[in-house]
Amino acid sequence: MATPLIVDPQETDFALQDRASEALRDLYRRSHRVIDRVMTERGASFARTKLLLLLMEKGALRTTDIAAKYGYAPRTVTEAIDGLERDGLVRREADPDDRRAKRISLTEEGRVVANEAEASRRAFVQSIFCVLGEDEQREIIRLLGKLNDRLAELGG
Repeated sequence: MATPLIVDPQETDFALQDRASEALRDLYRRSHRVIDRVMTERGASFARTKLLLLLMEKGALRTTDIAAKYGYAPRTVTEAIDGLERDGLVRREADPDDRRAKRISLTEEGRVVANEAEASRRAFVQSIFCVLGEDEQREIIRLLGKLNDRLAELGG
């Protein structure tokens, strides 16, 4: 049985929910604008940085795995990898499990850039959350977890 998307308006305060939804959207958009600017000033856009950090964390991955992780079209990921490869930050290697496929991995230079990006990302996250105490941070994690669970119930 599908979960209903519409809730009886008498049971909710839509204005409050709408404000909460707007606050989440604003936080998402603003944080991405700022982190993209910070990363671009250091030589790599946020999108490129995310890819480098994923490869640093997980090791060599197929393009399809990267696309699935971020919900991007494989072509979009391929284009990003092409640019990173041109810049000497990643390399393509034959997949030992499937000769038709390639695995993407960091070069030594890519590892250096990824480590620098991770330091910048950590500083950025800390600069945002320093205005909240640990209990407030735990509460945000809890509340956002509930919202993410609800989205999963709705098929997201």
